[in-house]
Amino acid sequence: MEHKLIPVACPNINERDGELAREAALGAWGPDHYRFNATFEEMLARYVSVEHAVSLPHATSGLHLALVAAGIGPGDEVIAPDVTWIASVAPIVQVGATPVFVDILQDTWCIDPRGVAAAIGPRTRAIIGVDLYGSVCDWPQLRAIADKHGLLLIEDAAEALGSAVGNKRAGAFGDVSVFSFHGSKTVSTGEGGALLTSDPTLHSRVMRLRDHGRSPGDSSFLNDEIAFKYKMSAVTAAVGIAQMERVDHLVSNKRAIFALYKDHLAELDGLTLNAEPVGTTNSFWMSTAVFDPALGIDKFMLKSEFFARGIETRPFFSPLSTLGAFSKPDACRLVLPSRPVGEAISRSGINLPSGAGIGEEEVERVALALRSVLGSA
Repeated sequence: MEHKLIPVACPNINERDGELAREAALGAWGPDHYRFNATFEEMLARYVSVEHAVSLPHATSGLHLALVAAGIGPGDEVIAPDVTWIASVAPIVQVGATPVFVDILQDTWCIDPRGVAAAIGPRTRAIIGVDLYGSVCDWPQLRAIADKHGLLLIEDAAEALGSAVGNKRAGAFGDVSVFSFHGSKTVSTGEGGALLTSDPTLHSRVMRLRDHGRSPGDSSFLNDEIAFKYKMSAVTAAVGIAQMERVDHLVSNKRAIFALYKDHLAELDGLTLNAEPVGTTNSFWMSTAVFDPALGIDKFMLKSEFFARGIETRPFFSPLSTLGAFSKPDACRLVLPSRPVGEAISRSGINLPSGAGIGEEEVERVALALRSVLGSA
């Protein structure tokens, strides 16, 4: 019997999303052109409990704007985790600064504060922490380090909408934070992102930078500087509104998917799933399995074997320091131990199908396939 392919990610889209998108396409013009964006921004700011949210084309543009707004550029260094998606770090290079890669923690897979402290030098201007796969960084420690050295703290919460430490949600920990609403994300608008901050000076600067260097509302085309065009469309924002109306359900569904994996894979030795330390809430954007290095499991082999069984997966992000993009001299600075935690985790880690619509039947298929792959490895 041939099974339908289980996708690794897919959004939860319903009639309400389509209805609001149609309403925006037909009516978000003239004086009403920003109505949907403003509502979406208000919903995001209220959910995260920050003062300002700015809707953008993607989270990458938010990181770019944050760095430029802070005046970070050539000659500066920004500390970031070595293991993350390249979008977390590419804007550092795009503004002419140098990324400084440090290791990640064994349990949460987020940036190691000890590595951050060791990496600080005279040129350091900012720290970017990434809430990887829904885990949250050790923000109290990162905040203390940033405050001690007068550094900008940036929270890349692209993958962590709905995660929290205590009652404080992801996106509220940095001086500035970003979210992604890519088609794979828990709250999805197809493409899209947002920058959040409670700093009025940063917010004011971002609002000017994202619209070609002019004041918000300017209709005289009197630009003060060369800047960017980073605005979300009304149709995209309308889908975001419909998604945020049911954000609690979307996050709960992700957590339910992870609970199924945890139950069905509980008896497998040498396998570690996403962590949820005491006092934190993990939104489990991607249910992820990491194998004991002693098993000799290769993530690309796993990906191929799963696909042969009708299951789509994604390999754990590779260390950025190993990519061709950072192979040129002076492309980055490394502050890594001789045997990085991130290297071992990345080698055998894989994202399991975690999209909307994944239920017990699909999780059982994945679990069976995993046992089959491990048995033949």
